[in-house]
Amino acid sequence: MISKRIIPCLDIKDGRTVKGVNFVDLKDAGDPVALASSYSKRGADELVFLDISATEEGRGAFEPLIYEVAKTLSIPFTVGGGIRTTDKVSSLLQKGVDKVAINSSAVKRPELVSEIANKFGSQCLVVAIDAKCINGTWRVHTVGGKQSEALELFAWAEEVTNRGAGELLFTSMDHDGTKAGFAIEALAELSSRVNIPIIASGGAGTKEHFSEVFLKSNVDAALAASVFHFSEIEITDLKDNLRSKNILVR
Repeated sequence: MISKRIIPCLDIKDGRTVKGVNFVDLKDAGDPVALASSYSKRGADELVFLDISATEEGRGAFEPLIYEVAKTLSIPFTVGGGIRTTDKVSSLLQKGVDKVAINSSAVKRPELVSEIANKFGSQCLVVAIDAKCINGTWRVHTVGGKQSEALELFAWAEEVTNRGAGELLFTSMDHDGTKAGFAIEALAELSSRVNIPIIASGGAGTKEHFSEVFLKSNVDAALAASVFHFSEIEITDLKDNLRSKNILVR
């Protein structure tokens, strides 16, 4: 059995870590370099850094900050936001990034998934999918959740898997920041449709939400932000709790 992973996420806007609810009402959550250093020492298995305004502002992720964060880490580091070319991927990998996450750029040009996978290997490519349930259908959204696309979650997940994605990061926009639990049914369906690792995102509020998502949806990792940023849940305590329920963690 493969160990489950616990992953804090740094949503970055204007050089600061932010967190909102349902992708809006963003509030400051601290200095990303300090937070990254802390997570590296507090038991996190990986760290995700998402420059959430890069696509909307038509730019790439801010590399000087990424480099500063990477220097503090001893755990795998994933970066997303404004990644549109293999040249950008190459630049990030050279700066200490282990994996890149693409979302809007993959929807706009699905061939990018295959290009990155073929050039650098699927192991360094995460396809992030933000989706909202609208009239019973999980609809994919891009540009930081602002734009609804004519794509359905499960069909899109299958397509990017076939194109070479190494991992999926699915965020339920309906659950994001609510602290009411993950989108268990959608995650269970997703894990039955694809054969690559899935990171669950959106809705973590208690330790029980983490055990529930691992036990009921067969995902490989759980990502959260505010409960870790504001020390509502300590990662070491969370892992002890998961072990007490016979969930294998690192």
